[in-house]
Amino acid sequence: MSDLSWVVPMPVVVPLFAAGLALALYRRPNLQRIVSVGALTIVLVASVALLVVVDDGPLVVDVGGWAAPVGIDLVADRLSALMLTISSAVTLCVLLYSLAQGNEDDEESAPISIFHPTYLVLTAGVADAFLSGDLFNIYVGFEILLAASFVLLTLGGTGERIRAGTIYVVVALLSSVLFLVALAMIYAACGTVNLAQLALRLPEIDPGVRLVLQVLLILAFAIKAAVFPLSAWLPDSYPTAPAPVTAVFAGLLTKVGVYAIIRTQTLLFPDGRLDDVLLWLALATMVVGILGAVAQDDIKRLLSFTLVSHIGYMVFGIALSTDEGWTAAIYYVAHHITVQTALFLVVGLVERAGGSTSLTKLGGLAKLTPVLAILFFVPAMNLAGIPPLSGFLGKVGLLQAGVAVGTPLAYVLVVGSVVTSLLTLYALVKAWNKAFWQTPPVERPPVRLPFGMVGPAAALVAVGLTLTLAAGPLYAYTGRAAVALTERTPYIDAVLPDGERGTGESAKLTDVASDGSHETGSDG
Repeated sequence: MSDLSWVVPMPVVVPLFAAGLALALYRRPNLQRIVSVGALTIVLVASVALLVVVDDGPLVVDVGGWAAPVGIDLVADRLSALMLTISSAVTLCVLLYSLAQGNEDDEESAPISIFHPTYLVLTAGVADAFLSGDLFNIYVGFEILLAASFVLLTLGGTGERIRAGTIYVVVALLSSVLFLVALAMIYAACGTVNLAQLALRLPEIDPGVRLVLQVLLILAFAIKAAVFPLSAWLPDSYPTAPAPVTAVFAGLLTKVGVYAIIRTQTLLFPDGRLDDVLLWLALATMVVGILGAVAQDDIKRLLSFTLVSHIGYMVFGIALSTDEGWTAAIYYVAHHITVQTALFLVVGLVERAGGSTSLTKLGGLAKLTPVLAILFFVPAMNLAGIPPLSGFLGKVGLLQAGVAVGTPLAYVLVVGSVVTSLLTLYALVKAWNKAFWQTPPVERPPVRLPFGMVGPAAALVAVGLTLTLAAGPLYAYTGRAAVALTERTPYIDAVLPDGERGTGESAKLTDVASDGSHETGSDG
């Protein structure tokens, strides 16, 4: 297994190297395309390899040869490998879509030369956040995302995009400041920012201080994940960007925040002191988000509000703090990345075919482009949770986990989840009916949709269906990931040399892990 540890840094190193190369080739757009596609293909292959290998245990790479806790570690375990694999597939499909869109459009609206290096830097930032073994390096990953995101949001330099990008940056900087303050306080209290070492030292500090640190981290990550009431920025920021940029933002960037919440809640704060607060936030995020979606007449804004709403499902699973809850939450994250990205890509095709994303200006697209009607309908029903699709399976897993906890608040979340799912179905059926079935206000001639754009969108729709067909093995994998997260020892043992673990550390881990708010099992 250690022989394959060289694969761990590849999802970060390869895109960064390719970004520099693509920037140097800014006068050679064809070579830029080859470099970008080749780099993301390598990242996808490496991520799939890690997904298979780490099922036997985490892989750790000490950057620069400096072992933890002195140096920076990149750690690939089941959770990070799964997130890497899904995100790599998504970023590759979105890139192929954007290349085809650039070929079809005129030169002024095609992606400019800076798109490729910026997109590759964004990919590296996502991978760095997923693989980082210390909090400060997660912060670095977030800052890489922030810089690249602002460039991508404002491509084209229109007033609307600059305004949306400014809102996004201001909110992201607020999150970054909170994160940085939390980092400073954590280092002052514990003398380290290494995640594995923090798991051992945080139980030793004052409980009040520990609670403050937990609140600061959750606030920072909740802004990035668009958890209510810190989600108002998202529907105003995402819809203004080009379709490929909106798709990758909607699919990935909020999930990086969700991933950070999962990692820190399980590894650093397993006592579940804020679980009830997170449950209420999950309920509010679900309900407010979906009510916003129901009120929209623009498909992009409608999907942006459903994105916020379905973050609530993930927070629901996290807040249950049981193996079943973690399992369902991780599966739902993988499902949602794929389906939400596919929907935004399809909406880009809707805008091309209908000339608008406003539901009052669309209609009759099912007759003009039947393939597009199918491409929208399948992921829409998946997002709404229609059986037997992956959205249904993920929601059933969350509902079962909530019922198993059995508290009054958990039952409130179960009811809220069902209501939100029904309202999601209503909003998406309304959108599909208006865009594809109703009589268009203006008759349009048949439209030829570029295969280069239809193909990647169809591929992501197919990936969503694959999550349904492979639900058994995938759910078992997320279950093993959940057990390892709640046990914590596989991660800590892989990162820290024996000499760095003081006497009694294993006993302290056992005491925390055996807290009544958690269910543990074996690291199958």
